[in-house]
Amino acid sequence: MILRQILRLSSLFRSAVSVQLRRNIGLSAIVFNKTKELDPVQKLFLDKIREYNTKSKQAGGPVDAGPDFQKDMNESLARLQRAYGEGDLTKFPEFKFE
Repeated sequence: MILRQILRLSSLFRSAVSVQLRRNIGLSAIVFNKTKELDPVQKLFLDKIREYNTKSKQAGGPVDAGPDFQKDMNESLARLQRAYGEGDLTKFPEFKFE
């Protein structure tokens, strides 16, 4: 009876260690992959995201947005103002918990 409990606990311990090892190996693979050179498609994607980010900061908003976009944005904001009341809808709300 005691031998069964010891064997059962050892199998539980072995499975827990196995899960932890698999997680650690999986995470280390991700870390080592980031230090290597990226796939050409991934690199192109990241370059385009960074390029858009710099253009967005220079423009102060969406890039290559024409007057139609601004018109639609103003209409949407007006509709939301009517539906939900006052406040600046372009900023994230501040929550205060007491």
